[in-house]
Amino acid sequence: MNSNFQKYNNIVGWIVFIVSLGTYWLTMEETASYWDCGEFIAVSYKLEVPHPPGAPFFLLIGRIFSFLALQDVTKVAYWINFSSVLASAFAVLFLFWSITLFGRKILNIKSDDEITSDKIIGLLGAGVVGALAYCFCDSSWFSAVEAEVYAMSSFFTAFVVWAMLKWDVIEDDSKANRWLILIFYMMGLSIGVHLLNLVTIPALALVYYFKKYQPTFIGVVITMIISLAIIFFINDIIIIWLPSIAGEFELFFVNSIGLPFGLGATFFALLLFSGLAFAIYYSQREGKVVLNTFLNACAFILIGYASYALVVIRSNDNPPIDENDPQDVMSFVSYLKREQYGSRPLLVGPYFTAQPVDYKEGAPIYMKGKDKYEIKDRKGEYVYAPEDQTILPRIYSSDPSHAQLYRESLKLGPNEKPTFGDNIKFMIDHQIGHMYMRYFLFNFAGRESDIQGAGVPSPSEWFEKLPPTIAENKGLNNFFYIPFILGLIGMFYQAVTNTKNFVVVALLFVLTGVALVVYLNSPPTEPRERDYIYAGSYYAYCFWIGFAVIGIAQALTAVIKNFKVSAIIAIIIGLTAPALMAKEGWDDHDRSDRYFSVDSAINYLQSCAKNAILFTGGDNDTFPLWYAQEVEGVRTDVRVVVLSYYNTDWYIKQSRDQHYDSQPFQYTLTDKNYQQGGLNDYLPRVKTGVKEIPLQRFLELLRDENKNLLHPEYRGTRNMLPADEIVLPIDVEKIRKMGIVPAELDSLIVPELRLKVRGGGLEKKDLAMLDVLATSDWTRPIYVNNTSLSQFSVDLARCVVQEGNAYRILPIYNPLPNVSATNVRIANTKVAKENMLKNFQYRNLDNPNVYYSDDYRKFVLNHRSSLNALAQAMIDQGNTAEAREVILFSLAKIPDAAIRYDYISAFTVPLLLEVGEKEKALEIAEVMSKRADEVSAFYIAKGEINESVQESMQILSILQRALLRYGEKDLATKIEEMYNRNIGMYEKTQGAF
Repeated sequence: MNSNFQKYNNIVGWIVFIVSLGTYWLTMEETASYWDCGEFIAVSYKLEVPHPPGAPFFLLIGRIFSFLALQDVTKVAYWINFSSVLASAFAVLFLFWSITLFGRKILNIKSDDEITSDKIIGLLGAGVVGALAYCFCDSSWFSAVEAEVYAMSSFFTAFVVWAMLKWDVIEDDSKANRWLILIFYMMGLSIGVHLLNLVTIPALALVYYFKKYQPTFIGVVITMIISLAIIFFINDIIIIWLPSIAGEFELFFVNSIGLPFGLGATFFALLLFSGLAFAIYYSQREGKVVLNTFLNACAFILIGYASYALVVIRSNDNPPIDENDPQDVMSFVSYLKREQYGSRPLLVGPYFTAQPVDYKEGAPIYMKGKDKYEIKDRKGEYVYAPEDQTILPRIYSSDPSHAQLYRESLKLGPNEKPTFGDNIKFMIDHQIGHMYMRYFLFNFAGRESDIQGAGVPSPSEWFEKLPPTIAENKGLNNFFYIPFILGLIGMFYQAVTNTKNFVVVALLFVLTGVALVVYLNSPPTEPRERDYIYAGSYYAYCFWIGFAVIGIAQALTAVIKNFKVSAIIAIIIGLTAPALMAKEGWDDHDRSDRYFSVDSAINYLQSCAKNAILFTGGDNDTFPLWYAQEVEGVRTDVRVVVLSYYNTDWYIKQSRDQHYDSQPFQYTLTDKNYQQGGLNDYLPRVKTGVKEIPLQRFLELLRDENKNLLHPEYRGTRNMLPADEIVLPIDVEKIRKMGIVPAELDSLIVPELRLKVRGGGLEKKDLAMLDVLATSDWTRPIYVNNTSLSQFSVDLARCVVQEGNAYRILPIYNPLPNVSATNVRIANTKVAKENMLKNFQYRNLDNPNVYYSDDYRKFVLNHRSSLNALAQAMIDQGNTAEAREVILFSLAKIPDAAIRYDYISAFTVPLLLEVGEKEKALEIAEVMSKRADEVSAFYIAKGEINESVQESMQILSILQRALLRYGEKDLATKIEEMYNRNIGMYEKTQGAF
């Protein structure tokens, strides 16, 4: 009977694998999606250095898959994405085999001879239901179809759990120990992907304990302590401490003895590996099995961990993407520790209202000098009064936006101090409730929409009539809680019938879920939903969904008296969960034929003149641009600068290098002036009676370390900004000869740019940008996007001109009213039109069959906004014919049928009226007002005031005013009635709007 079970177990397992592989392959993103995927594909393709702490093994796998693209660079992303498809399908396969292994224990099958045909059906059915539930669950599916580390991390999790269960059924210790070594080798490899795999160790330790010992409470506690010690050993000793000790050897050999760079780290590595080899030989010779197993496990972890050599090797080659520049062991340790991101308090820390009372200087940070390592900065931390601190600090961030959310969430007054009760309430309600349980229910209950912050449909909402705008959102998924309920059944059934292994699965579920929430201590807001972090928890829950099949079959046997029939009925019941998840989830996980992530990146690059510098705000702005340049070779003459990195010395230093066709940056200040921990990390604005300071003179004083710029309160450790305005003189005649300002804007050229400083002073990024602006003297085009324009501490809004999706800094003054980072309203219309109508790509934005998620719709909104702004600039110049062409082009390329009209489309209506397209304007106004009325009325009736309501009411207001201004009184009155009706409805139930 064993051979039959093994045969069917293998066959059905591979069928599940094929179903998963086909599902993920059919719905896979075909190019680089938003967020980190663009970076990971780019650095995989050329083996560059990504953001800390890196993922070198993931990059090596990605590089191998990129070879399948052959000579077509546009297929590189496709094949690297496919590596996630394959990894995820294997994760589902190993979950299937793990469920059948656990199922044997639930059915109390002690030997293979006891596996009868009816039990085979029950076991295989449980495996199919549980594995397919994970295949189609939201978070797993999301990661499976893009080039991110979480799919491969899920594979490692599923593999080590399966391997431990395989170890559990092997009686021969020598053979079983090989599986333990394999597990630790996979742990070592997983370090080069993501550290989440380490969280499985306590659950694996329990499997080991339950097999080797008679369980007791004390025994379980001791096992947990040992497992946590193993995690500490791998994470803190092997991953962090060993490179740190290598750094100490390096420092001693170079700074104290005067030996060449690298010799200390090399000596330590030789000492470590020779010592480990001798210890393994000794334990083998003396027959010390436990010690030998431990030492071999360490060796195989180190072999897997060796993938990190890639980081140092490639950084020394100075590739274009070389984040943190970890060229030596000193900078490599900082890279591993993610020191550039700071840290979050875990056990003890301040409340968000706390003010520091002191600053504690810590260990030195070294940089490679000419012939020794030099101290460039020191680590440090703020000290807070004991009464301003708490244990388990959850409301710790002093960021103003975070502080506001804390107060709103906890209903604290403007000056009210939080209590420990508030702290715990926030942890339970927001971190565990909103940022974990909501995600958990997304996977097993349903989701209201794909809009960030969306909730879970409650039973009372399952069959209610929804407005078309809400009902047609493809992110609306309703599983009627069926997967969730099946999981509860399986959880209860395993707890009652197989308590030991219930503890194993429960521990895996908690450690990869709630415990991870507590450990990560995330800030109150994130730029996107972070559910994929907890995929391991959803993987564990799918065990219970599978076990529900066996539980239901056992329950039905009491009535039907035939386990085979009961098992078949239970399988049919169980399959409703993955079937429903597949049906509901397919449309919002299908990323096929979607290209706009790359197109929008290309469009940013195409907005720039030759050899330009383009400042971007953050990761999502930048990573797709890196992909376009590094992989597809688009506009490699443009240098993309990430503002968040521009605050670091290593990034500024790298900007002085040639990258492809992009020339090095020219600065007035030296590397020493920009050194981390130096005088210019932040320049506070100080009122000295000086209203303005010439930019070039200011830079020269900083370069020469003029003592008059030292801040009086920082004891010579920081420079200051002694004026409210920075002035850049302009050679007007030279600018006219250069021809960089279009003729129609010639009257706006000014003899000097007066840049007002916003906030408390200049960050290093502001200083570096101003340095490049002054030193290049308009010979190099400099561009900003919307995000970076608003992030600089100097107001550039009146001296930028739209040339596409990006804005060029020019020596002009924009006199139009209400100019801001989001409302520039001035353009080089000839260049912008050429870029946006001829050079931009809009692939498949007119295809209603393609799914565009919230991220994509926001980037589409940006394009609609840019096209509107161009049309408005043309209208301002009296060129209504070309403005009409631009607006109609926008409506044709991005039609409502493919991507619904958004908030920006409301501003298109008055533009259409202005250029004589009255019929089209009224048609759009009718459609938009009806939708806005339906959405706002729906939510107001439910007592919910969310972003959708606020946006809908704004749309009604914009449309009403525009139509009234152009004499369309009938429709304007109708829309005004909608607006007033919704306001009245709100006031009846909630009070003033």
